[in-house]
Amino acid sequence: MKLPPRIKFLLISKWGDTLDIAYSLYKDGHEVKMYIEEKDCREIGYGFIKKTNQWQKHVDWADVIVFDYTGFGEVCEQLRNEGKFVFGGSVYTDKLEMDRNFGHLELKKHHIKTLPSQEFASFGEAISFVESNPDAYVVKPSGETQELKQLLFVGNDDEGRDVIRVLKAYEKSWGSHFGAFQLQRKVKGVEIAVSGFFNGTKFLSPYNISFEHKKLFPNELGVSTGEMGTSMFWSCSSPIFERTLKKMESTLAQNNFRGHIDINCIVNGNGIYPLEFTSRFGYPQAYIQKYGVLDSFGALLYHTAKGNDYSIPVRKGYQIGVYMVVPPFPFNDKKSFNLFSKDSVVIFKKLMPEGIHPIHVKKINDEWLITGDTGIAILVTGHGITMKEAQRMMYNRVSNVIINNSYYRIDIGNRWSEDADRLRSWGLI
Repeated sequence: MKLPPRIKFLLISKWGDTLDIAYSLYKDGHEVKMYIEEKDCREIGYGFIKKTNQWQKHVDWADVIVFDYTGFGEVCEQLRNEGKFVFGGSVYTDKLEMDRNFGHLELKKHHIKTLPSQEFASFGEAISFVESNPDAYVVKPSGETQELKQLLFVGNDDEGRDVIRVLKAYEKSWGSHFGAFQLQRKVKGVEIAVSGFFNGTKFLSPYNISFEHKKLFPNELGVSTGEMGTSMFWSCSSPIFERTLKKMESTLAQNNFRGHIDINCIVNGNGIYPLEFTSRFGYPQAYIQKYGVLDSFGALLYHTAKGNDYSIPVRKGYQIGVYMVVPPFPFNDKKSFNLFSKDSVVIFKKLMPEGIHPIHVKKINDEWLITGDTGIAILVTGHGITMKEAQRMMYNRVSNVIINNSYYRIDIGNRWSEDADRLRSWGLI
């Protein structure tokens, strides 16, 4: 299906996370305007693309409106009802992600295997539950608190004693401000996510299979950051997709969802166990996906929002990406950020045409300066027919970048060899 040569894209962003996507749309010849909701992040993208502080004024101007985060579902539905082409969530998909208990019930409703879990509003009740039902558990905050990735805790003790200690510490430090949270029984296996672009009727093929690296330090040590890097590949046939997201297709169609949705799972020889939904772009997943799509990423956004049938042209083999970050990442400390990182320069030893993705930066006199408030500077990507080739390309590109005080994981993709053997033995890839 032919793409119009010049599309008007309006991007509404929570924290400016879609700068890389917006900039690539602009470089592909499209007209782009970007709005950032959080005031502390509004410098992001300056010098790269046109910005606006009032996105509502540009709704009639736009051909496609893109929302990059959960929480905009009601607005997306309203705009779709007005005949606008919107890439983003819905009330239903917002609830899938933000309300863990609802997401769990929806999995059961669609006959998707789930891990035993229970929601609590009281630390005392949760502690009593673990004492009465000793096992290894994962503590998962719900609602807005789940954005604080350092609060997610994965227990290792089969009696749950480490979880009890953590819950007692959270009770003292957070009290009633913590909100609802979920205890989910822990199982061992390979953590893997499957995601797809849904056009209001069906999932577009191929589907994306990804492996997140969430901890700050190599070998999964340190605080949970949300993500430090991701490896992935695309597949037209996936047993994990068929047993999870495919079963949600009719319900997503009923809710006129048009966007990206991901389901993270633990898999082993006993089955596939979904953990949680991400019913929006995932980061850095979205940037690596964009790097893996051979067509303009604008074509994918356009056809998804319009409800067109579209086969996604993608790279063969593997794609991989790693964040380069600066202090105080992954923590929130404005004083430290201003002292060590704000307006630090991203320097390239030699000019690189691809594989470097601007995240929370601005451009002054053609120099990239770090801004925002998170400490995420850039993402560096690579690709290859083998994972080793993709890794080598990525880390060669990393070595071309100088950012004062920066740090990054040096093992993104290392566990693929072992994970691939296990997944193949279980018949899951």
